[in-house]
Amino acid sequence: MKTRRYWETAPIPELYEWFATEVQPSSPAWARVSRQVATTPSVAYRLGALPPAARQPNLFFGALKFLGGPLDADPSLPDWVADHWPQVERLVTTRFTQTNEVGRCAVIAPVLASLPQPIALIEVGMSAGLGLFPDRYGYRWTLEDGTVVTGGTPGPVTIECRVTGTGLPLALPDVAWRAGIDRNPLDPEDPDDAAWLRALVWPGEEIREQRLAAALRTVAGHSALRVAGDITDALPGVVAAAPRDATVVVVHSATLAYLPRGARTRHLELLSELGVHWVTNEGTKVVPAVRDALPAGFTDDPRPCFVLALDGVPLARVGSHGQWLDWL
Repeated sequence: MKTRRYWETAPIPELYEWFATEVQPSSPAWARVSRQVATTPSVAYRLGALPPAARQPNLFFGALKFLGGPLDADPSLPDWVADHWPQVERLVTTRFTQTNEVGRCAVIAPVLASLPQPIALIEVGMSAGLGLFPDRYGYRWTLEDGTVVTGGTPGPVTIECRVTGTGLPLALPDVAWRAGIDRNPLDPEDPDDAAWLRALVWPGEEIREQRLAAALRTVAGHSALRVAGDITDALPGVVAAAPRDATVVVVHSATLAYLPRGARTRHLELLSELGVHWVTNEGTKVVPAVRDALPAGFTDDPRPCFVLALDGVPLARVGSHGQWLDWL
């Protein structure tokens, strides 16, 4: 996974060629559109003129889907972009890539359950807060021998995850208190927020989108402290608000890569100062302590992945959407 610096500085053709490779396994349609963007000067020029933070491919593709644009390579794309550019520009400069992948709860929940219970759960980069409710969903973990371990709350959201290796018990936490921080917290009951989150799901991943919609309905109306602000500046106050009789744990899932390197370092240093447990589910190079502790041969696996870690100690290689869990 590339970090913010690459998204903000790479030439648009290079950036979209890279993104095509990233999305090819999950969304061949988006890969074809990405290659079309990379080879269409008129579209690349418009995207290259955007503010640095608005150049990320996921933002453009989210706007494309949100506004009803082409969802596959199409000769009409340049004209469509030209006709809709004011709306596209408004979306990519006011919205964020707040993909709220509920499937990641399948790999994070066992880590949360391994800590002294109950827990006070804090998610930085909360989006609509779907990750704050791991105990509200149903789970089916399929082991290497075909055994299926189920858990959670039966209902409209059932998360499937393939598990290899041996690690923590597949269990759910007892969540006594929930809080999230985001520069722009989304409301699961707001139609525009829900539509934007659905637009961030790639073509070809309709099951993910259906599960997202069900998760939004599941958490709507449930209470959690939602804090709008900088995730580092706001964190001490949120930690201080947590109940004293619960284990405080801060979760980062595909969040830290969006911080500039200096801000990321400052955030990680703060976690140590606060004395809380912290779970990261990030790209292999995003958290230096985790990267440096990876076992030999970790990068030999060609599958795109995140590293699941607790307090800086890597625990597993996981699918970026929580679809598989390979214990270390």
